[in-house]
Amino acid sequence: MTDDWRHAGFGVYVHWPFCLAKCPYCDFNSHVRKTVDQAAWREALLVEIRESAALTGPRQVDTVFFGGGTPSLMPPETIAAIIAEIDKVWGLKQGAEISMEANPTSVEAGRFAAFSESGVNRLSMGIQALNDADLKALGRMHSANEAMKAFDIAKKYFENVSFDLIYARQNQSLEGWKVELTQAIDMAVDHLSLYQLTIENGTRFGQLFDHGKLRNLPDETTATDMYLATQNICENAGMPGYETSNHARNHAQSQHNLIYWRYGDYAGIGPGAHGRLTINGQRSATSSYLLPEKWLSQVKKYGHGREVWENLSDSDQAIEYLMMSMRLNEGADLRRYSALAGTELQKAPLHQLLQDGFVENLNGRLRTTIKGRPLLNAILRELL
Repeated sequence: MTDDWRHAGFGVYVHWPFCLAKCPYCDFNSHVRKTVDQAAWREALLVEIRESAALTGPRQVDTVFFGGGTPSLMPPETIAAIIAEIDKVWGLKQGAEISMEANPTSVEAGRFAAFSESGVNRLSMGIQALNDADLKALGRMHSANEAMKAFDIAKKYFENVSFDLIYARQNQSLEGWKVELTQAIDMAVDHLSLYQLTIENGTRFGQLFDHGKLRNLPDETTATDMYLATQNICENAGMPGYETSNHARNHAQSQHNLIYWRYGDYAGIGPGAHGRLTINGQRSATSSYLLPEKWLSQVKKYGHGREVWENLSDSDQAIEYLMMSMRLNEGADLRRYSALAGTELQKAPLHQLLQDGFVENLNGRLRTTIKGRPLLNAILRELL
């Protein structure tokens, strides 16, 4: 399966690990530092990009995504240098999607024009809630008013603007979430990422939850009702869910994330970045050192900060493809799965899931039904 990645394309993910503060729900690789040597970090990211390009050989880059952490804390000239280097060593596809995550503080909003001039054409904003009380509870550093102003500014400079909201928050009711989601859609947004609050180990919320101090979370039934209401409200507003947690108007889907979900190749640049690279017909999983200082020292020594390089078997790839593609409304191509696995899905569990109405087969594409979507993890366990 030397060219399997071509079904979905090739992207570059660039991780900026620094934040002004650590949110209590966040288990991403983010770190608070008083000072950052911007010149050293810019050079290290460029070095790792060159090293990755030397491994893959000539390729066209379909998408670039600056994630974090808070990548909108990067100087615009660093963003511009990275985009230019990616274009130099690989080549950017005509009209390539170049996304950046941003926080809607007034300081960052004022830099949106510079980011646009640097080459970013899609902005994903971490708004998370539309009222100040919940923003404070989530550890966010912006107000609801700042978020709305930043969103209005972003729409002036970027072709595509998305923002994130978290639901099933403390003290949140189903009706309250419906009102908030309707308000978000009325802001004329093109894309929404809508995540149910999950309590992760190693986070501040995780510690509070373990000690019984994270109170008034919606129960499982209410959280499920919130998920179903989310699907209905977005569908009726012309923003159907194209992935488990993502909704978009026509042609506003995140092309970079589609590379992940359709199981393409992507180079991971920066601390903690993951990648999938096919070299000489062998697809491999990569991941880099999490600690920024460790990553930086490794790049200075070896030209890259990778900690793991794991060759994936055909079976590994088939499993990963199914797990990722079944998150999409379009589902998984069963022929592609069989080509990767060397065999078809087990017929007995598949037949039972079809009969029970949890999945459907549409012209060779297997996807969850409305009934099955909230049960995706259980469905995958049955299929695999």
